[in-house]
Order: sequence, then structure tokens, then C-alpha cells
Amino acid sequence: MAMADNTSDSQVDFLLEVLQAIADSNGDQQVVEKLLEANIDKLNQTLAEKLRDWATSKLAEAEAGEATSLAANIVEFSKIVAKLPLGDKASNREIAITGYEVALTVYTREAFPFDWGLTQRNLGNAYLNRITGQKAENLEKAIACYQLTLEVRTREGFPVEWAETQYNLGLAYSQRRKGQKAENLEEAIACYKLALGVRTREEFPVEWAKTQYNLGLAYSQRRKGQKAENLEESIACYQEALRVKKNEAFPRDWANTQNNLGNAYSNRIKGEKAQNIEQAIACFQQALRVRTFEAFPIEWAQTQNNLGNAYINRIKGEKAQNIEQAIACYQQALIVTTFEAFPIDWARTQNNLGAAYGKRIKG
Repeated sequence: MAMADNTSDSQVDFLLEVLQAIADSNGDQQVVEKLLEANIDKLNQTLAEKLRDWATSKLAEAEAGEATSLAANIVEFSKIVAKLPLGDKASNREIAITGYEVALTVYTREAFPFDWGLTQRNLGNAYLNRITGQKAENLEKAIACYQLTLEVRTREGFPVEWAETQYNLGLAYSQRRKGQKAENLEEAIACYKLALGVRTREEFPVEWAKTQYNLGLAYSQRRKGQKAENLEESIACYQEALRVKKNEAFPRDWANTQNNLGNAYSNRIKGEKAQNIEQAIACFQQALRVRTFEAFPIEWAQTQNNLGNAYINRIKGEKAQNIEQAIACYQQALIVTTFEAFPIDWARTQNNLGAAYGKRIKG
């Protein structure tokens, strides 16, 4: 498909080159990524604006077949740039959003229901991960896109895609700023459970574990129901996730799950308090095997703070030694959690450290 145009604009020329490469390579991701990586400086907000102006005009005057082909290439470009690891991620996602929105002027629900639904899902993903704009508004747009997707990509017709959209909708509801937090979490839980109806451990182990993890997170934050029961559900979900998310294969996911499982045990109401705290300490220590200061300083500091909280509440062992351990953990956390970078977390950790010194037996 020829992408000739009568413009001398360098940004538009680059856009035409990319779209031509997509057409010539049949959407080969490696070919397109190589071209994008060689022109990272052109992937900016200006390109998003040029894409909207040029494509809107071009699609309006194109014949039906040409418009459909061009829309398909724009969608491929948007999918690739949205996931591009290089360049400015905020700009990359703005370009992707623009591409999907422009393509939807061709991919209408009436004429192209399958492509319309797929593009709505991709647009929802882009809004879910959008960096610019108001987070609350971005999440509302993501939710709206996913809900539209589910109108055509049903469980009966597209079970795998339906489950993925339910999962993403759950992520959006769990982060939602508008509405009642309690209701949003109920929506998230419902979406994750629906997704698990298709995402079984046997057929989709990785997706199953990921959904279990996020379901555990939602239960840990749940406002409705009995707190004790919600924490039991959360613990069960994290433990299920760990059946697949092993340290060897998924070290960072494993560490995140261990950290969250530690938090759940720290807050657990059922069972022996002393044993729950021991479980929490063990989980945090496991997480720190991956969450090192060198590799993941922010996560390392978070876990150090959590571990400090567990030691300060520890029932087993020598109280004096437990307090010393807590102080050491808080001091470690403050290496990363500085006033300048993380003022709220810094204040919280300073408060915890002060409380620990207030209880200190040694010294």
C-alpha cells in the first residue's frame, strides 16, 4: 500500500515511512521497532498531533478499501509504539491513544465489530497505563473502553479475549478514583472471578496466577464483608499465585507476592498472632532475596519498613532484640525513603522509627 503524500513535514514523512514499513513487512514487529529505535527523537507529542491531523484527513478522503488498510496499519503502529521500551513512555502512549482513536473512525461497530472491539480493548489498555492527563479521567475512559469491548467480545464467542478484558477491567476498577471505593473493589473482585472462569491453572497457568495475585490484592483492600474473612481470602489467593510464580521463573512477581503475603499475615485476625507474625517475617525475608537495594531500591525499602513493623510487633524471641531488628530495618528503609523523594513514606518511617526508639530496651 503506497503511503505517498504531498507534505514536506519531517514528522509526517517519518510517519509515512513507518506506515509503509508496516505495510511492506506485514506488520513485522522487529522491522518496525528497529525503525522506531533509530528515530526515537521523533516519538513525541508533536508526532501524536501530526498523526491525528494527517490520518483524520487522509481517512476521510480515502476509498473504503484504502481506509481500512490504512486503519489496520495505524493500529499496528499504535500497538508496537505502546509497548516500545525505549524513548519517552508518556509520548509513546499518547501516540498509541491517538492511533487507536483515529482508527475507530473507520473501525465502526456496525461495519467492523471484531476490529472495533479489539481496538476498544487496546485503547482501554493505553488509557489504563497512560501517564499524562488526570489519572481519574484516564481510568474512566479505560473502563468505558473495556465495557464496550465486552459487548462484542463475549465469553461464548471469544472466551480468552473476554477473560483478558475482564481481568483488565478488574485492574481499572481496583485503581478507580471516582465512585465509592468499596463498590469499585466489589466490581474488581467480580471481574477477576469471572476471568478465572476461563483462566484456569491447567490451561493458562501464568494468567491464572496473575489473576489470583490481583484478586488477593483486592481482598486485602476490601471494605465490605468481614475483615477476617477477607484476609483469609487474600492469603489463599497469594498462596495460589505462588504455586506458579516461583522464584526461579518469575523472581520479581514471586517477591511481590511474598511481600503482599507478609502484609496479609501481619494483619491477619484468625490464627495465633505469634505464628502469623513469624509467617510475615519469613515472607518479608524471602522477598528481600530478590528485592535488593541494588536491583529494586524502592521495593527493598518498602519491604524493610514492613519487616520493621513485623519485628516491632513480634511476640516470639527476645523483645529487646526484636526492637533492635525493627530499628535496623527502619534505618535501612530511610536510605532510600528520603524526605526529598518520598516525603509521606519518609514521615511514616520516621514515625515508626521514633516509636521503636520509644520502646527500646537496649542503650
